[in-house]
Amino acid sequence: MINPIAFIIGWLADFVFGDPALLPHPIVWFGRMISFGEKRLNRGSHRKMKGALMAIFLIVFVFAVAWLIRWWLIRQTLWLVWVFDAVVVFYCLAGTTLIREVRAVFVALDRSLEEGRAQVARIVGRDTSELSAQEVRKAALETLAENLSDGVIAPLFWLMLLGTPGMLAYKMVNTLDSMIGYHTERYLDFGCWAAHIDDIANYIPARLTALLMVIFTSSPFHHFTFIRKYGRNHASPNSGYPEAALASILDCQFGGPHKYFGEVFDKPFIGENDRELSTADMKTAVRVNRTAEVIMVIIVLAESAAILLLSR
Repeated sequence: MINPIAFIIGWLADFVFGDPALLPHPIVWFGRMISFGEKRLNRGSHRKMKGALMAIFLIVFVFAVAWLIRWWLIRQTLWLVWVFDAVVVFYCLAGTTLIREVRAVFVALDRSLEEGRAQVARIVGRDTSELSAQEVRKAALETLAENLSDGVIAPLFWLMLLGTPGMLAYKMVNTLDSMIGYHTERYLDFGCWAAHIDDIANYIPARLTALLMVIFTSSPFHHFTFIRKYGRNHASPNSGYPEAALASILDCQFGGPHKYFGEVFDKPFIGENDRELSTADMKTAVRVNRTAEVIMVIIVLAESAAILLLSR
């Protein structure tokens, strides 16, 4: 289990600085590994099997390498393990960077629709060239809710279960899904297993995220009812839950048809109040994200401190 001090240092580094843009990032390395394998394997016959083998190999490989590094560092000196763990937590969390990107979308949109479209294209996979101002705001807030799970709560959940090797392995799962887990002609077979593994890895974290988002609001039971009703209204079995939580808190509507890689995907709506979204809604959403993140951090700290005390 991670040392509480190492964990809090890693989390605070992400909270203050966000992703280190000028430093080598493991997610970039993961992306290169996936791209290398996809270009060589995603052709010919048996694409589903080849995609499955690649996904499983990369996930196990990342976990094994991280585990071996920790094992070697433990044999050297304990403080090196703490440094390694703190760095992994710093790299694997994306709470601050995502919030900055979403804020930047709203600032850009205040200048012009074209700037808003260009800015939101940095954080969503859909085609943004024809989005209205309202659709740009929706896309940004949907991504904020969905990536609270993918970029914060889920990595911390897997950290609790499997330590920093599990956290890194989860990031490989998530990167595989974001690169090849699409229902398009190119990736339908090859990325099938990557998408399913990601669904499994995020099943509990997505629902936990929705719970953490609404648990300390003024009317949590109302939000629970809303989440039960609309959480399944999404192409993903998981993403709809945090999106439904935020839609309930903001009393707005998410979802609807989106265009990915030139193909239109008709996603169901989450909520019924299709009101105009504003910068005030973005600020509320950011506050909700930060609250959920802090609660999860406290849970991880409590678990790691308890294990540390029991091991003495």
